[in-house]
Amino acid sequence: MPTTDELDELVEVTGRISAGVETVLSGRPDLVRLTVAVLLAEGHLLLEDVPGVGKTTLAKALARTIDCTVGRIQFTPDLLPSDLTGVTIYRSESHEFEFRPGPVFSHIVIGDEINRASPKTQSALLESMQEAHTTVDGTTYALPRPFLVIATQNPIEMEGTYPLPEAQRDRFMARLAIGYPGTQAELEMLDRQETTDPLDHLHPVTDAATVLRLITVARNLYAAPAVKRYVVALVEATRQDDGLRLGASPRASIQLLRAAKSLAAIRGRDHVLPDDVQTLAEPVLAHRLLPSTQARLAGRSPVDTVRDLVARVPLPAYTPGSLDAVRARRATG
Repeated sequence: MPTTDELDELVEVTGRISAGVETVLSGRPDLVRLTVAVLLAEGHLLLEDVPGVGKTTLAKALARTIDCTVGRIQFTPDLLPSDLTGVTIYRSESHEFEFRPGPVFSHIVIGDEINRASPKTQSALLESMQEAHTTVDGTTYALPRPFLVIATQNPIEMEGTYPLPEAQRDRFMARLAIGYPGTQAELEMLDRQETTDPLDHLHPVTDAATVLRLITVARNLYAAPAVKRYVVALVEATRQDDGLRLGASPRASIQLLRAAKSLAAIRGRDHVLPDDVQTLAEPVLAHRLLPSTQARLAGRSPVDTVRDLVARVPLPAYTPGSLDAVRARRATG
């Protein structure tokens, strides 16, 4: 378990990151908090919504609050896999091959409108997102840590887009929708952007080394066996639901627990509660699920199914003894 000082630092640093992003994206503190939780969980984030609501702005704002390398990719139908991963070229002067890394060799990779590229190009990210390295011309190259892919996506029914393959969606820890701002938030946005772009005034509040250290702190949070069983129960329920033809994978269980630990740490706790799991169940699970034909005809979405499962799966019983024992061991060294 992390120490009190480590947790205090995590809360303070993530608070600065969130405050910086919120100067650009008004009126969405919960969305920003979940975005930072994905960062600390060392996952990847898919932002899906209609054009113009701030998907790319959110990704850029998060990247600018951290002093790290940032790569941006504008996905188009003619984009090639080598445009992401890099290419090996022959140097006639030295008679040697030289590898030129692509934008994927960055701490934060912003993929704008990922579903405008062909499935072949989309799949070029699979190895990078899952294993934190990429292979080009038979040679494997490690990617920097922390490594976060933030991809934006327009709804697939919009013209000129391709649906993401199921394996690609499963690599994203969470999918978030920006949504339209409220009236007051949109008025504040008009005031802030009337004469200048808030992104121009956004400066780093931490660096990659600090974020990497905080990732370790969040991962070491305590999760009681009952909470882990609750995570597994939710995921297993998706595999048994008649309204789904594809449930969540074991990777979903791992990522749901990691995201819940990060959210608990941001909230200043050294342990995970079922509330953390419930908050993240929809963004972590829904995009991995495929509804059955009957469910689609009935107008039920995977989001509806996840909400029903959260309401139906019993909460674990609270057992403080194990947490107290862990705290005691930590106090005595």
